Amino acid sequence: MNYSKITTSALAVLMTFGLANQASAQKMMTKQKTVMVGGAAMYPTKNIIENAVNSKDHTTLVAAVKAAGLVETLSGKGPFTVFAPTNAAFEKLPAGTVESVLQPENKATLTSILTYHVIARKISSKDLAAWIAKGKGKYTAKTVQGEKLTFTASGKNIYVSDMKGNKAKVTIADVNQSNGVIHVIDTVLMP
Repeated sequence: MNYSKITTSALAVLMTFGLANQASAQKMMTKQKTVMVGGAAMYPTKNIIENAVNSKDHTTLVAAVKAAGLVETLSGKGPFTVFAPTNAAFEKLPAGTVESVLQPENKATLTSILTYHVIARKISSKDLAAWIAKGKGKYTAKTVQGEKLTFTASGKNIYVSDMKGNKAKVTIADVNQSNGVIHVIDTVLMP
């Protein structure tokens, strides 16, 4: 028996299978219109939590969501619009703020901050831009936390302001999820 022919044939089959799977994966990414966030593809067939845990730019947000006990909620049916602050956004907060709100005794405060970044419906950047234009330069929406966010635009950029006047720029818009949409922002909003 000639093992080299078997090995060569088996290798050819494996390589063909591997290339077919790679091509299939690339087609799937293209078909799903993935967006890269934090070095990872965000799949519209996955929910907000399933995608967020893969973004290296959102490890602080994911830790906060876990500490607040919101994983199950944000994995739910939705739809949700989440304005997702990056790690760099959390780093802009005063020293010790993140560590403090992650303590179990501050869970209510943390939950309030996180739910202030969520609207209980799916809103695209196109919707926001249209509503801003219709609203004479601004649009407000009520968050899950209960207070409002104000949206404005400058050129093609969309900004979100909290009730205290903090302003976040949407840096990556329309990251579609199976249960809503994420818009990445560069500043943590405070209720």
